[in-house]
Amino acid sequence: MATKSAHHGDNYINFEKGLWSWLTTVDHKRIGLMYMATVMFFFLIGGIMALLLRLELFAPNAAANVGNVLKNGDVYNQVLTYHGAIMVFMVIVPGIPAILGNFFLPLHIGAKDVAFPKINLASWYCFMAGAALAIATFFFKKIDTGWTFYTPYSIRTGTATVLMVLGAFVMGMSSVLTGLNFIVTVHKLRAPGMTMHRMPLFVWALYSTAILQLLATPVLAITLLLLAAEKLFGVGIFDPALGGDPVLFQHFFWFYSHPAVYIMIIPAMGVVSELITTFSKKVIFGYTAIAYSSLGIAAVSFFVWGHHMFVSGQSATAGIIFSFLTMLVGVPTAIKMFNWVATLYKGSVSFDSPMLFALGFLFLFAIGGVTGIMLAVLPIDVHFHDTYFVVAHFHYVMVGGTLMALMGGFYYWFPKMFGKMFNESIARLSFVFIFIGFNVTFFPQFILGAMGMPRRYFDYIPAYENLNKISTIGSWLILTGFLMGLWVIVQGLRNGPKAPLNPWGSKTLEWQTASPPPHDNFAVEPIVTAGPYEYR
Repeated sequence: MATKSAHHGDNYINFEKGLWSWLTTVDHKRIGLMYMATVMFFFLIGGIMALLLRLELFAPNAAANVGNVLKNGDVYNQVLTYHGAIMVFMVIVPGIPAILGNFFLPLHIGAKDVAFPKINLASWYCFMAGAALAIATFFFKKIDTGWTFYTPYSIRTGTATVLMVLGAFVMGMSSVLTGLNFIVTVHKLRAPGMTMHRMPLFVWALYSTAILQLLATPVLAITLLLLAAEKLFGVGIFDPALGGDPVLFQHFFWFYSHPAVYIMIIPAMGVVSELITTFSKKVIFGYTAIAYSSLGIAAVSFFVWGHHMFVSGQSATAGIIFSFLTMLVGVPTAIKMFNWVATLYKGSVSFDSPMLFALGFLFLFAIGGVTGIMLAVLPIDVHFHDTYFVVAHFHYVMVGGTLMALMGGFYYWFPKMFGKMFNESIARLSFVFIFIGFNVTFFPQFILGAMGMPRRYFDYIPAYENLNKISTIGSWLILTGFLMGLWVIVQGLRNGPKAPLNPWGSKTLEWQTASPPPHDNFAVEPIVTAGPYEYR
């Protein structure tokens, strides 16, 4: 625990030294960096698995070609499961809130820390414990259920399903604790003058996400406990052989997992709001509309889970209602898109690397959003169900959107976090590779889906070969882009020049303190007298 007093020149990095000081820290900035290190590690593992999957799918007749890296369909299913579980539960869900949210939410509202610093540290240990349990299954009975753990297969398989869902349960606890902390922090620790309508939009996004984390995650936790009880004790909840209902599991699972989509994407929208206004040097258009759109998306997300179950046998009436409700999500989302574009209009736009990632987000998210509306239409969804069209849509929204925002946000706040600048040219080049690579990888999958290629299959017919080859080559471009990004970070940390206090000319509060920030964030408690984007 931090016990010494701050001195001139101290910052959160050198305030205390040694591994123990990090492992016991309650400083939100250090905890954010601890999340960053762990999420980056899991992203590496999940990314390697994605590359293996794409390599396997490079050509058909897998046993006879160079793509035969996963040996057989069972291994393919296992790698597919771990790729999905790691990327969803250990990378994209915790990514922006745990890293950038932890680091910048208190700085954004002029607070010294989050409301419950010790609980904040406990949430990181929960995350690590849950991740360790989930990863441990890899060394015992590898699971092959897919990241959705659908019953009755997940109950009957002889793999380590219980240990995996226990890991997801514990990681869910971490998410709940973080959400609770953020809500209380926003309500109780704002600096004098920092009204709700003077908060940066990133804080509004984190606040909306925290509500989702707090309300939706317990549903998943209960569902996973019921699944474990079913498997261990045969209580007969989801297994039809025991009188249970497997569709009930899907209801419970998607009641959490569709809001979880917005747990992943709303924080990304918050980052993009900051980037667009900063690099347009313009007051953001429609501040109030964007802020309340985050809450609107969060609210509507609780009523759309049924669109994942159009072919599960639910009634036609339920299908029509869920189809309509799903389209409603497009309203607050479109409001955000309109306001971002309106902010760009007649702005003094500069194309620094963070802004490139923000613009990349707009492009990818627009494609993901439009195809999402298509999938909300019942007959179209039935046609594309369980094809690569859904895979492409999911990755355009979740991976393209979230990772674009995460990379953009990380480049944007890197000077504040570490007090150093980075190689801007290589950072821009990393964007080019990631953006082009992403589209080369996933756009052909829309066509594959339209042609009828099913997802989660180990092999395929020769008619799908060319597009799969293009998709696999795209994955190598993404890898190149992220390796460049890693080089930018390492080079910046080791040899980057000292960063100016506010290199981007931003107006939000975190740029009014030293870089890196002192242990207590601000030498003097700030008094807020205006909104966060006063570029007039």
